[in-house]
This record gives sequence, C-alpha cells and structure tokens, in this order.
Amino acid sequence: MTTTPAILIRPAVREDVGQILAFIRELAEYEKLVHEAIADEAGLAAQLFGATPRAEVLIAEVDGQAAGFALFFHNFSTFVGKPGLYLEDLFVRPAFRGLGLGKKLMVRLAKLAVERDCGRFEWSVLDWNQPAIDFYRSLGAVGMDEWTVQRVAGDALAALASKDA
Repeated sequence: MTTTPAILIRPAVREDVGQILAFIRELAEYEKLVHEAIADEAGLAAQLFGATPRAEVLIAEVDGQAAGFALFFHNFSTFVGKPGLYLEDLFVRPAFRGLGLGKKLMVRLAKLAVERDCGRFEWSVLDWNQPAIDFYRSLGAVGMDEWTVQRVAGDALAALASKDA
C-alpha cells in the first residue's frame, strides 16, 4: 500500500535562510547561471527578515523535507493602479517533481495576490525552458512576447548611478 506524502506549503522563517540559499544555488545550476548566484546567508537574512523585508518566501515540504520554494515580492502597476505580485524564483527539487508542488506554490501565490488586492501576478521564464513555459500556460499564464526585460547591474549600475542627470 502506497501512502500519500504529507505536503506543507508554509511561509519561510529566519531559520530557513540556509535552505533558501541552497535552493537558489540549485536553481542557478539548473538554469546554467551559477556564476550569477552570489547571494550569501547574511545578505538574504537581512533582505528577507530584516527591519524592512524586501521579499517573501514560501517553502514546500514533503514529509518534513524541504522540497521547493517560491521567492516573491510586490511591485506596482501604474496602468492598473494596484500592487502586483512578482515571482522571482520558483524551484522544486528533481526528487520531488511530479507531486504537484509547483502548482501548489503557484496557487498559494495567486491566493496571496487576490487577498492583497493585487492587479497582477507576474514572473519571467527563460525562453529555452519549455517545460516551465508549458507548466505556466497550463495555469492560464499568457506570455508577454512584446516585452523584453532590461537590466543594469554591477559595474554598469555603478557607472549609471555616478552620472550627472
């Protein structure tokens, strides 16, 4: 007889920072972006659980084992005139895929967005990650193909910030 695993989706607490960092590194490895994953525990603790938290995390557990996470924060839509929920990262460890954890995390995030009167729930996905794109489409997501993400980071950010306007 097969037993159904106990699945729990819960808000992260400060003691989860090491686990969150491990998830981030595993996601970076999957996305072939390890060279960009420079976060550390102290910085994450300050940003997630400090005086002014900048983001929130949900942890998915299966039979008490950390199995996945979703890191998100609020943005704002001037067109809608409401806050939005932006999903920065969603990751489920390979050993726990197929249990519906990704969907459970997305549903929980959608519920939070509705409870918080958000006008949108958005995220980005790498264009080569067809399994993720298919998953998001199955949830009703629509690709924003006419938009491209722009980024200024590192030395370029410092250089821009040092310019006279």
